[in-house]
Amino acid sequence: MFDSLSDRLGGVFDKLRGRGALSEADVRAAMREVRIALLEADVALPVAREFVDKATDRAVGADVLRSVTPGQMVVKIVSDTLTETLGADASDLLIDVTPPAVVMMVGLQGSGKTTTTAKLAKRLREKDRKKVLMASLDVNRPAAQEQLAVLGGQIDVATLPIVAGQQPVEIARRALQSAKLQGFDVLMLDTAGRLHVDQALMDEMKAVADVANPAEILLVVDSLTGQDAVNVARSFTEQVPLTGVILTRMDGDARGGAALSMRAVTGQPIKFAGVGEKLDALEPFRPARVAQRILGMGDVVSLVEKAAETIQAEDAEKLAKRMAAGKFDLNDLRTQLQQMQKMGGLGMLAGMIPGLKKAQAQMAAAGVGDKTLIHLDALIGSMTQKERDHPELLNAKRKIRVAKGAGLQVQDVNKLLKMHKDMETTMKKLKKMGGLKGLAKMFGGGGGLGGLLGGGAGGLGGGDMPDLGALGGAGGGLPGLPGGMPPRFQNFRKK
Repeated sequence: MFDSLSDRLGGVFDKLRGRGALSEADVRAAMREVRIALLEADVALPVAREFVDKATDRAVGADVLRSVTPGQMVVKIVSDTLTETLGADASDLLIDVTPPAVVMMVGLQGSGKTTTTAKLAKRLREKDRKKVLMASLDVNRPAAQEQLAVLGGQIDVATLPIVAGQQPVEIARRALQSAKLQGFDVLMLDTAGRLHVDQALMDEMKAVADVANPAEILLVVDSLTGQDAVNVARSFTEQVPLTGVILTRMDGDARGGAALSMRAVTGQPIKFAGVGEKLDALEPFRPARVAQRILGMGDVVSLVEKAAETIQAEDAEKLAKRMAAGKFDLNDLRTQLQQMQKMGGLGMLAGMIPGLKKAQAQMAAAGVGDKTLIHLDALIGSMTQKERDHPELLNAKRKIRVAKGAGLQVQDVNKLLKMHKDMETTMKKLKKMGGLKGLAKMFGGGGGLGGLLGGGAGGLGGGDMPDLGALGGAGGGLPGLPGGMPPRFQNFRKK
């Protein structure tokens, strides 16, 4: 996300970092480029103007111009200003009220409102241990109520039974009564949308709000629509007392204009961001972390949190002990690859590691991506259990069978086996270094994904299985990902 904006700002700041002393003219010239980058990212003009004015006033101060590292100081100032623009602090849902806490979801058709309702309900049930009831008030869109019922079944969250012919206000009243009688903690109302903002829509929103008295009114907007999303937010803000915003499709938003403009336009915080189609692809919006990612500084905290959520501590500890003992077969390699897929794939991980924004571009240029992980997994899946346990059994005949089973080439099998051999050699060296302590030391020091998957340079090489060595060659790989996870996760979980 924010790739184009991040690349443009990265170019501006690289010029500043490469210089010693900075004059006021240097700073102002850089800020003009920042302003152009923001406008190209579809940030609303008043927001871009205010952002640049505020950052410039701070950056031309004596503290920056006389600083030992003035370029870095300017980057920090822009980062702080970016965080303020996005909302300064993360905002949680305000549902600590007398149950049931009513969460009303509003927005236009096509913004992802119904799916986001289910995502949020799933999060409340699993992470906050809340008993949630969902109710669809959309009587206009065909099968909208049935859609929410199906999603409720998938995430194990109750939905209000459908009564044909009832109008939104009546459904809201019935939902509130049911939630009270059945002891639900949270009631989520998925309201109807329109193709555009009109008075009939607003009147319906107001009528439902009067009946339900919601603790939260969340506006769901599609971040990919850029300025249109900002205009929709402005229209809703003028008519409905919003308490927050949820941006959908953030994973595909290369510009970021909607996110940067939303807080200033609505006066309300962005509370969540949809980052994928799966029903668990909803993340709290943390302005400081988002600002760091936009500026190419990574987001290690979110990476560790995501890892702790997706990787089983027992499996990680077991794998760490095997690796520290110098044991590493294709089953172990497959486990590592699946863990990376669960955490969002290579692109997501690279974006979260400080300094790897350029490596991410090299990965894309080399054709390395999530498909690479899928191909590797397919090759291992095409082997028998005995072959996974003992890769040395894979002779020419077996390799042909494995390649055909995965729909790939024998060369790809050879590259996979070479990669495994390199990793196995590394594990044996670690054993000599002192087992788990050596493992933690190595990964903490930056051995990382590049050295393991790419073997430094060999990697997967050409064709359908391009070279992963780009990761290792650009800044020491992804520190502490595959093998370094287990000990760090144990410490993280203890906290």
